[in-house]
Amino acid sequence: RGLKMGKKGPKKMDNIKDREAFMRMNFLYQAANLQVAVEPNKPQLSRFYIRTMRTISKKLVLRMDPSMKRTFCKVCNTLLISGVTATLRQRSKREKHTVLTCLSCGTVKRFHKWKCPKDSDKYSSSSSKHSQQN
Repeated sequence: RGLKMGKKGPKKMDNIKDREAFMRMNFLYQAANLQVAVEPNKPQLSRFYIRTMRTISKKLVLRMDPSMKRTFCKVCNTLLISGVTATLRQRSKREKHTVLTCLSCGTVKRFHKWKCPKDSDKYSSSSSKHSQQN
């Protein structure tokens, strides 16, 4: 019953408990985003949602996607939205990196060039190709 036959042989079906936990974590994340969008001056409820999501992840030993982990503060559980709950700066002292500062607790996150979203890499690589041609 727990096996599913396919072209490559038997596969185990998704664990129901983990799937439900991921669905709940996804719902809490979306609720936190919506709460910050509706009331940016009152982040307490969104912090509660993020803290609950992280607790579920830790208790069930589930890994969150790195892109999701980068969007909230590890110290105060605030959802980091640039211009609303965080400041976003581009720095290039030693090597190019992005600095994300939480406005609630002042925690700083640094993302090096290879950890930034692919869209920003696309623009930086195209400008560097153009400068190499000249």
